[in-house]
Amino acid sequence: MMVAALGEGVSLEAKLLSSFIYLFLTSCVTIYRKEAALRQREAAIKDSKQTKDVVDKEILSFRSEVENAKDEATAIVRQLHGAESEVKALRSMTQRMVLTQKEMEEVVLKRCWLARYWGLAVRYGDDENEKRSKLVEDLSDLTGEGNIESMLSVEMGLKELASLKVEEAIVNALAQQRRASSVRISLSDIKSPRDPKFMEAFELSPEESEDVLFKEAWLTYFWRRAKSHGIEEDTAKERLKFWISRSVHSPSSHDAVDVEEGLMELRKLGIERRLWEASRRN
Repeated sequence: MMVAALGEGVSLEAKLLSSFIYLFLTSCVTIYRKEAALRQREAAIKDSKQTKDVVDKEILSFRSEVENAKDEATAIVRQLHGAESEVKALRSMTQRMVLTQKEMEEVVLKRCWLARYWGLAVRYGDDENEKRSKLVEDLSDLTGEGNIESMLSVEMGLKELASLKVEEAIVNALAQQRRASSVRISLSDIKSPRDPKFMEAFELSPEESEDVLFKEAWLTYFWRRAKSHGIEEDTAKERLKFWISRSVHSPSSHDAVDVEEGLMELRKLGIERRLWEASRRN
């Protein structure tokens, strides 16, 4: 709606600009015709037998008309410049409302994140209703418009997901689904005060492995972009190398802990927000 309104504004300003140009050209033609008429009238008056006073008054009257026409043209030119400035300002604002290719990639990735976790929430009964099922279908459509409203929409969706702790509930649901044994520790137990790094790694279920790989891809994407923008440059290089190396082997319980810590670090450093600001400046 916002972009559509701005687009309509640009269209109206363009029409206004065209109107001013038309008026200016019309005024120029009028001035030319009046000056031509003045010259013809002066010649005619000189040939006539009118007195000098009458001749002077008529010439003065014609010249006054020409000067008025020139003043009108000057005023139109000033209005024309003002309209041009408004159009340029509005066009600049509209361009900033349109996402760049990289920003649109980010929107698509975040829509994938939302679709994944709301889909899992529906599947595992965390919040199963028609509204959420419809939302998952909408998010799965990746053909959204490339404007700032798309970005704002996914950011609001991510905030809602976090506030409802949907991702955490999904991790616990996946851990509970995994067949328990006396030797294995559930993923939810890893979040206890004990240091998981000193626990023996155990194999994850296919669903848990898929979740870890998905989060590793997310972390790799954002650290790669951070590196290209020079954000937390040293950390970005190190983290990018780390997450790329993790993607070549099947994830274990230690990897599950690492991705959760990685996501917390990403949020703590405000990488996504800083990327958005850097992208907008450019």
